Order: sequence, then structure tokens, then C-alpha cells
Amino acid sequence: MKQLISIILIFIFTLCNLNVSGQGKESNNYFILFTDTIKDEYGYKNQNGEILIELGKYSICYTDTFKTYAIVLKHGSGFVAIDRQQNILYNVFPFDNGPDYPSEVLFRIKKDNKIGYADSSTGTIIIKPQFDCAYPFKNGIAKVSIDCIEKPQGVHHVWMSENWFYIDKNGRHSTKNK
Repeated sequence: MKQLISIILIFIFTLCNLNVSGQGKESNNYFILFTDTIKDEYGYKNQNGEILIELGKYSICYTDTFKTYAIVLKHGSGFVAIDRQQNILYNVFPFDNGPDYPSEVLFRIKKDNKIGYADSSTGTIIIKPQFDCAYPFKNGIAKVSIDCIEKPQGVHHVWMSENWFYIDKNGRHSTKNK
């Protein structure tokens, strides 16, 4: 019995060491958000503490662990997704005074005044921007239109269209409706 317990403990210890080692190597490739709370400035460092994106370059950085892309607020451009070389990939749809929230792993983006969707884990565009109006995904579908207008309603705006339809997460017309 003691021998079995020893074997199990060695096995668990080995797994823990492998897991920690694997995480360490992978996480060195991440940029980590850091802030100067006195000046209210944001930037990114690597795990060794080297500054990769200096404080204040972007008004606000919304991504805390920058793997393949980050969402930042860039003066004059709004909410944008940047790659690790700081190239702008696309604008992120503004919602509720910030960048759009992921819904069912996708968030809305804007390019050339059209709305599409990107994957929240990789930043990859999943559905190219092509809609005038597009709601977040819910139950695997999203309500969209290619000919809608925005009308003021109090302090907010509402989208109006006579031609709403639903798409699935591949951008295909969906037979399901809400």
C-alpha cells in the first residue's frame, strides 16, 4: 500500500512539474498589461519586466494578457485591435462606452463603416464586415441587416430596418429565428 501511495505521489509531482514548465515557456510570449495609476497611463511588458509598449502610447488598454492581439483606445481612431507589431487590424465596435463585449466567443468589429465579427480568443475575423447593423450572437445566431438606419431615441440610438435576417457563426443565413 505504501508503495502504491508513493507511486501516485511521484506521478502527481511529475504532472505538476510538467504543467508548470509548460506554462512558463508559453507565458513568456505574452505581453502583460501594466499601469501607472498616478498618471493613468497604460503599457505592456514581457514576463521579464522589459517594456514592450511604453506607458501612454494608447489612451486605455483593455486587454490584460496580450497573446496575439489586444484591444486599445487609440487617440483619433477609437477602439482598435492591434497585433504584436502594433499594426491596426480593425476597429472594434463601440458599445456601452467601451469596446464591444464578446458574446458566444465573438465580438463586433467595424471596417469601412460595415460591421462584422471577430473571435475573442484569437482576434481573427470570422465574419467579414458587411452589415450596416448587427446585434451580438445569442443562441448561435445574430440579427443583422445590410440596409438599416440609425435613428436617435432620447440619448441613445436605435437601428431601423425592414430587412432584418439572422446569420449563424459562419455568416450563413440561418433558418432559426429568435
